[in-house]
Amino acid sequence: MMLDDIGGMATGWLIAALALGIAELVVPGVFLIFLAVAAAITAALLVAVPGVALPVQLLSFAVWSAVAVAVGRRWYRDFPVTGGDARLNDRTARMIGSVARLETAIEHGRGRVTIDDGSWPARGPELPAGSAVRIVAVDGGVVVVEAED
Repeated sequence: MMLDDIGGMATGWLIAALALGIAELVVPGVFLIFLAVAAAITAALLVAVPGVALPVQLLSFAVWSAVAVAVGRRWYRDFPVTGGDARLNDRTARMIGSVARLETAIEHGRGRVTIDDGSWPARGPELPAGSAVRIVAVDGGVVVVEAED
């Protein structure tokens, strides 16, 4: 079968599938992707069986929409989307528990520590430069450290 023989209705359903897929990207979490799948299956039906009447096409879309949503709901129930790391965009919170090296000695409770590619002011017990320290808290822009065992 040549592409020209498919007809306008299959193309219309493919355009609907594409539009619903794009809408899902713009408005995430609305389950429009399942309707897009149903529209694509309806288009495939028209390619396989040309000349299907419009009421049958609409029935096909409705049935496949229900099936796709049911399968999707079951998928999300069986494989829930996790919330991810709550500290993802909080760099200071992500530092807590990590080990770093003192850039300068901690004298009178103050010093500097190298973390990744930056230098941070540090507060903690008296320690020589180069000591390994564990970050236990972040107070404003100052990291609170303790000696790493």
